Amino acid sequence: MSDTNTPPPSQQRAPSAGALTFAIVIIGLFFVGLMGLLFYGVKQSGRADRESLPSPLIGKPSPAFDLPQLHYPDRRVTNADLAGEPYVMNVWGSWCPECRVEHPVLTRFALTKRVRFIGYNLKDEREDALRWLEQFGNPYVLVLADIEGRTAIDWGIYGAPETFLVDGDGIVRWKHVGAVTDEIIANELLPALEKVEAGK
Repeated sequence: MSDTNTPPPSQQRAPSAGALTFAIVIIGLFFVGLMGLLFYGVKQSGRADRESLPSPLIGKPSPAFDLPQLHYPDRRVTNADLAGEPYVMNVWGSWCPECRVEHPVLTRFALTKRVRFIGYNLKDEREDALRWLEQFGNPYVLVLADIEGRTAIDWGIYGAPETFLVDGDGIVRWKHVGAVTDEIIANELLPALEKVEAGK
């Protein structure tokens, strides 16, 4: 005996178009959120891996280079030109968000004139780089331009920002990957510079 309260299949209500649309939207948002989390995780993992990579250059002569100056492209600079006194070399690009974050910190440090401060503009359009420095200020005594990034390979530069300390003999004494902070300057860069100045 059939249940008289149950409508026949032909009379049962199908899900409304609104309900289907809502379900599709929810599923879509779920997958978008999942992909976003995966992308963020991969990005953070790659960044952490890059920042944890030890530099094989520490304690070794800096790779030879011959690069034009950003402001004066007809003037070239070699590593031999920078020998004699220690210098800090900061790798940056107008396309680099972290470079904008660290720039005020580096500018304050450069104003102390504790050490020569060299800029290394990586894979940038000259006009974009000049406009960036005009907007945010130029703390560098000179800026090298590595438009194609070939010299960066020799230095083991993976991206920007990265910062090196090179002593007067051309030996790489310190490297930091990522944005430099006041704490990093106080706890890492300055102690490394003091050792260089003490001849250690």
